[in-house]
Amino acid sequence: MTLDLIDEMAVTKVPLERACRVLGLSKRTVERWRGQCGGEDQRQGPGSLPSNKLSEKERELVLNVSNSVEYRDLSPKQIVPKLADKGTYIASESSFYRILREEGQLSHREKSRPPSRKPNEHVATGPCQVWSWDLTYLRSALRGCFFYLYLVVDIWSRKIVGWTVEESESTDSAAALLHRICIELGINPMGLVLHSDNGGPMKGSTMLATLQRLGVIPSFSRPHVSDDNPYSEALFRTMKYRPCYPSKPFASIEEARASVARFVAWYNPEHMHSAISFVTPEDRHCGRDMLLLERRRLVYERARGKHPERWSNATRDWRHVETVALNPEGDSAITIADQEKAVA
Repeated sequence: MTLDLIDEMAVTKVPLERACRVLGLSKRTVERWRGQCGGEDQRQGPGSLPSNKLSEKERELVLNVSNSVEYRDLSPKQIVPKLADKGTYIASESSFYRILREEGQLSHREKSRPPSRKPNEHVATGPCQVWSWDLTYLRSALRGCFFYLYLVVDIWSRKIVGWTVEESESTDSAAALLHRICIELGINPMGLVLHSDNGGPMKGSTMLATLQRLGVIPSFSRPHVSDDNPYSEALFRTMKYRPCYPSKPFASIEEARASVARFVAWYNPEHMHSAISFVTPEDRHCGRDMLLLERRRLVYERARGKHPERWSNATRDWRHVETVALNPEGDSAITIADQEKAVA
């Protein structure tokens, strides 16, 4: 294994002396290994079995006990003491763990943990049908302290419909933001789907009460699965990877809010999003994208008519994206998160 690592480093032009220094070896040791039997490991391992190895009957007893009705929901750390209380010793905890690991039974052997099901699919055919929201940290000048950006995006148009920057994570702030967005847009949120992850502000009592009062349908990601909420994750990446995003921490919350306001002022009316045929979120949200896309199609058709020899295939596809799915079912579910991160 060591010689293989050295060979890999040699391919990348790493000198032998440097490779040996990294691995904690001397150059002479490596040369000696290569000179012995062509560098092949000649060790055969122990010639006899350990005298203290468990017999097959004892190994089978460990498995039977671990999978019995009485102990199948317990870990070896609990099984061994319980056996000792009954005056029984079969093997040590480490032996229990080793045998269960070898048999592929070290995970949950029974339904002691509920299955993690993928969230239901939600399909948007127009604006204000499915929203996604999340929080992200904004560094402050005080080390270890952050400001918190709450951002709500319409997944159909990709428009940022609302945001706020606060000094803490709060379900009250999230609920107030949602209520304010509905008033500013002048919409009836009844039946609107709001997707988020499983954070405290998302599932707090104030937020859930606000959703119920407004008639909004809550949707949540699986625990620790960021790909269930790709639209918000991609939007945060777009914001923080822009060249003009501040490289230094924000000196105050006012400075953080001003920075986010500049981003939203650019993103909604200017950013051409590739997942919606390179139209801006504002144009798509307001229904102006269909006319823009038709104009582009005509431009390409005229260009092809002038020089048809330059076009081996059809012109670029400027079709209007009719539907957008959140956590789609079927084959498209495999790539939706990667696509969204790549095109944002």
